[in-house]
Amino acid sequence: MHARIIAGGILGALWLAGSAVAQEPKPTTPEIAFQWNVRIPLRDGVNLSAVRYRPQAQQVGTPCIFALTPYTAQRNHPRAMYFAGQGYTYYAVDVRGRGNSEGVFTPMLQEAKDGYDVSEWLARQPECNGKVAMSGGSYGGYSQWAVAKELPPHLVTIVPVAAVGPGIDFPILNNIPYTYNMQWLTFVSGHASQDRIFADGAFWGAQYKRWYEAHAPFKELDTYIGNPSPIFQGWIEHPQQDAYWDSYRPSPEQYAKMTMPILSITGHYDDDQPGALSYYKEHMRHGGSRAKAAHYLIIGPWDHDGTNIPQAEMGGLKFAPAALIDMPALHIAWYDWVLKQGKKPEFLKDKVAFYMVGEEAWRYAPSLQAATASTQTWYLDSQGGRANDVFEAGQLRGAPSAASTPDRYVYDPLDTGPLQYEYRPDVFAPGYAYILDQRGTQLSSGKQLVYHTPVLERDTDIAGFFKLSAYIALDQPDTDFTAKLYEVRADGSTVYLTQELKRARYRASLREAVLVTPGKVERYDFDRFPFTARRLSQGSRLRLVIAPLNSLAMQKNYNSGGVAADESGKDARKVTVTLYHDAQHPSALYVPIAAKSSVNGK
Repeated sequence: MHARIIAGGILGALWLAGSAVAQEPKPTTPEIAFQWNVRIPLRDGVNLSAVRYRPQAQQVGTPCIFALTPYTAQRNHPRAMYFAGQGYTYYAVDVRGRGNSEGVFTPMLQEAKDGYDVSEWLARQPECNGKVAMSGGSYGGYSQWAVAKELPPHLVTIVPVAAVGPGIDFPILNNIPYTYNMQWLTFVSGHASQDRIFADGAFWGAQYKRWYEAHAPFKELDTYIGNPSPIFQGWIEHPQQDAYWDSYRPSPEQYAKMTMPILSITGHYDDDQPGALSYYKEHMRHGGSRAKAAHYLIIGPWDHDGTNIPQAEMGGLKFAPAALIDMPALHIAWYDWVLKQGKKPEFLKDKVAFYMVGEEAWRYAPSLQAATASTQTWYLDSQGGRANDVFEAGQLRGAPSAASTPDRYVYDPLDTGPLQYEYRPDVFAPGYAYILDQRGTQLSSGKQLVYHTPVLERDTDIAGFFKLSAYIALDQPDTDFTAKLYEVRADGSTVYLTQELKRARYRASLREAVLVTPGKVERYDFDRFPFTARRLSQGSRLRLVIAPLNSLAMQKNYNSGGVAADESGKDARKVTVTLYHDAQHPSALYVPIAAKSSVNGK
């Protein structure tokens, strides 16, 4: 659903919103009964518009699958044709205020109750046998969770793919907003699709560059874009986790009442992995034992779009055929199992399936935690406080230093240097090898901290969530960090693995802002890295980069400690970030070592 920050660069979002739809499978039969603009009444008198697809020869009711989309129903045509060809009635439903539906579009807040009404209306239709399911990815994945939390009696299953987590990964990530928010809000402005405007990555890059170079307040971004947005301004009023964001997502009590089987799907490089896994983790925490036993999770080697149609190459990485799951067929197998008492999908050999890149094989685990067998600890260190350069970096050691000079970098928020590696035409083009690009790290020499492990003596399989605990002091009340992990291969090339963003004022909690006391050394726990799984090759090293977050893609923090959305260049303060690594301050990186597969023990 939204743009990606990878290795310091911004990636255009066309394909992240579903450009692979043209590659959807063709239906097994052309004999589909089609009905355009079916009107679905809601409890408040608003009528939604849907396009219905059903098997032409079907004489009795079938299970009904529906998708709630803000992108207009016609974009779902290939998937709808396929599902109808497999014996299901499919409704592509325009959400309130979009496409041919009545009402006013309020992103994400409206889908819960509207979807409940759609589910129960469908269950009463003669073409439906009373069993209702949902489908969709990204916003459509979020819609499924929103509807499920309302507990519609006839909703039998959901298959949320790359599900957006409001307040988790969109429109803020760790309480830091995206500039992409305005690109997406323009896409869904009005009733019609603004897909050509949305898809022009070079245009959006130029808009963001103009705002970035002006050092204008984030709250003025919608005006800079030329699309003043009350929705954008409303989001700005909630800069941290609170009841507003909580209201979008299921509560613990609602998770506890869910009983339906669920298939969740995300990817290593899926921007909405934080949201998708937050739903999964909360359901595992609060759901009943029977419901949790019926929740399956798949984490593939994909980006956001790849969760829909996996590709053989993504971001410069190439994968074996094992990664190329036939997603539509898997969905049908799931629906057949749950809705038609068919066989359990063969792919689902245990509750969690994750792809081990490098091994090029799927591994299985009974739980997400069980994907990790152990944790390997590497302590940060440097020679004489010199860790600012890729070629003269600090070290990640097996034991903490008894005494060592702290490392530091100085960050000036007026620095526009990132433009030299972020603002390039190829960044906005499909096929850009962003996972293999290390120019951002190289060109930021002296403005960051870099640490390497020793050369790995054997292949090392990692799977799970990295964690970094760093003892840091600032001389200003706030700043933003990014912590990134790479594999540095024996030939010097790199593979980006994962990263976490952190705003210092939220170092203790995303629900409370506490400004930094200048000069005070505190432990910063970077414990929200996305899940990753990869075989690190013998001869490789791990690289940890700790740097300021200074990007076209994100709200700028000018370090003054004021309201970040209101700050501009006139508020800018240089900050010195000092990282300690001694006996009293054992800064460390915790690496998740993969467990063997629960299937065949491999």
